[in-house]
Amino acid sequence: MDADAGAQALQRWQVEGATADWQTVADAVRYTLRLLTAQAPGRSVEVRVPPYAAVQCVEGPRHTRGTPTNTVETDPQTWLRLATGRQSWGEAVVAGALRLSGERADLSAYLPLVGR
Repeated sequence: MDADAGAQALQRWQVEGATADWQTVADAVRYTLRLLTAQAPGRSVEVRVPPYAAVQCVEGPRHTRGTPTNTVETDPQTWLRLATGRQSWGEAVVAGALRLSGERADLSAYLPLVGR
């Protein structure tokens, strides 16, 4: 998927929200995770948005084997709300929508990824 297709998928999701089809959601998630890795390069935090994608980002100690020390996991709709600024990191934490582990698992400094 190229950047234009990803941006278009994100725009469709911003209009359709939770009613967007799975392919739109998948493409929007992958596109925004690609934006995250560009903004926060590194391999110390693993961000998981099942079932669509997982990436490593943020500078620091590199994870190479087994379960990563620093992880962020959430559902696709929460991730897209975070990426677009429709939900803050703090709101998602309070809502229990994020599963976090490790001292580097706070991505609030990098979000939102679009619409800043």
